[in-house]
Amino acid sequence: MAVLLSPAHIALVDSGVSTIVASRDAQLRPSVMRAMASRISPDGHTVTVFLRPSQSQQLLADIAAGGPIAVVFSDPPSNRTLQLKATSAHIRPACPSDQAVLRRYLVAMQHCISQVGYGPDYVAAMLSAPPQDVVAVEFTPDEAFDQTPGPRAGMPLRPSSAP
Repeated sequence: MAVLLSPAHIALVDSGVSTIVASRDAQLRPSVMRAMASRISPDGHTVTVFLRPSQSQQLLADIAAGGPIAVVFSDPPSNRTLQLKATSAHIRPACPSDQAVLRRYLVAMQHCISQVGYGPDYVAAMLSAPPQDVVAVEFTPDEAFDQTPGPRAGMPLRPSSAP
């Protein structure tokens, strides 16, 4: 079985770094929104991003219509950045157990953003969402790219064989 993401990449995604989600419609017009949180399975096979439908109508419509998904995970203090892409994604309602993911992500982002000079209230305002205004978007990455500024920016990650 090919493994797309290394343990270091999985750890980056799981650490609660800045998460931006994008798609496009049939006419190739882009849609983009900041995620409220993200989660990755320990094996890197399933990624879940959380969006506010009230702020992400076009993005969710594009994904629901079968548009591809691209998600960028970036650590502001280091600029270490990873982009994951998939040809499709599944949208589901957020469930009560997802609230723990949202809280953990908020705390992680508050710590992350504090390292570049922004206080916890800024992040709390940016990521505030009533539970009824959150959906989960799940996908399995087909492609991954190093997007960290520097000589490897844009380079695809090569899948490796699992032991």
